[in-house]
Amino acid sequence: MIRTLKAFDLKGKNILIRVDFNVPMDGETVTNNFRIKAVIPTINTCLEGGAAVVLMSHLGRPNGEIDPELSLMPVGEELAGLMEMPIKFSQDCVSNDAIDTSLSLKSGEIHLLENLRFHSGEKKNDLTFSSRLARHGQIYINDAFGTSHRAHASNVGVASHFKHAGIGWLMDKEINFLDRFMQKPHHPLTLILGGAKIGSKLGLIHRFMDKADNIIIGGGMALTFLKARGKEVGISLVDDTMVSTAKNILNLARTSQVKLYLPDDVICGKSLSDSEPKGPFKINDIPKDLMGLDIGPATVSKFNDIISQSKTVVWNGPMGVFEMKGYSRGTRDLGIHLANCVENGQKVIVGGGDTSAATEKYGLSQLMTHVSTGGGSSLELLSGNQLPALRALEV
Repeated sequence: MIRTLKAFDLKGKNILIRVDFNVPMDGETVTNNFRIKAVIPTINTCLEGGAAVVLMSHLGRPNGEIDPELSLMPVGEELAGLMEMPIKFSQDCVSNDAIDTSLSLKSGEIHLLENLRFHSGEKKNDLTFSSRLARHGQIYINDAFGTSHRAHASNVGVASHFKHAGIGWLMDKEINFLDRFMQKPHHPLTLILGGAKIGSKLGLIHRFMDKADNIIIGGGMALTFLKARGKEVGISLVDDTMVSTAKNILNLARTSQVKLYLPDDVICGKSLSDSEPKGPFKINDIPKDLMGLDIGPATVSKFNDIISQSKTVVWNGPMGVFEMKGYSRGTRDLGIHLANCVENGQKVIVGGGDTSAATEKYGLSQLMTHVSTGGGSSLELLSGNQLPALRALEV
């Protein structure tokens, strides 16, 4: 059993919350505050319950070194604006000054600690580092679903120092949708996969072979599957180490009850930086000097027809290089169709990472049944694997 916030008496306590503020930045500006907004209900519950809040997070990959460009101070400013209140900030998450600031907090105050990964002890799950982090609070709450697949000091090691520990509302929501909901999904169930990497999604594919009615594959990984089928894919980025694995998956799909669908046409470019899209080209007609960078209109239509006949859809991975205007249509049109399906009573669960960034970019996040804040964590949970951070909170 894992306890939620409602299990604790919060009044007069310091609540140490692991949040996931690893957000996109442009210099000192937060360009997407989706993950910040997602944890505000947990913060508000603590404040309304008479507690003070200490927040800890990582940002980027500083590899145990101080990197001013990866400071959480701009994130604190964004949070202060969203909360419409001042936020205390400490420039070292385990310094004596930071701990003293936490100990002197009054009910209703918020203290944000500097980037956890400025210390090598975070990723190493160091015992001493965990112990010092634990001094910031009397109750520990993990609300950072996006890091739950990692065994780090702030989400695994620190939990052992608390008698009272549990999860926040964001984590609880993620578990409900990605684990409990998927135990008995309504059929037909369709899994949509995109992005570039096959390797990170193998567990998901194999689990859904027995669970899904349809598996749709788009994005860069589709080109590897197309090559495995013997198709010419021009100079498309193909993971040659995964071609044989893709062949095995295609053969497995033929002998199972699941139907596996690949693109019929693609939009191409000369390179990843080519701002002038070419095509669409049918799969058999991809020019030898071009690469596939988005699914084409015929493919969008085919995929949408399959989605329309589904009662539950799980989407993980964009359909193309959606960050570039010329190659965003496949991801955008698919997302718009999925949002319309939710209006018609279908359930649509969106995996984290680039997929949630895409739905946020197109203003679709609030229209989905659930949008996960965690990329790797959502993949692990949907694949049926235990998450170290959740295991550390079991009582």
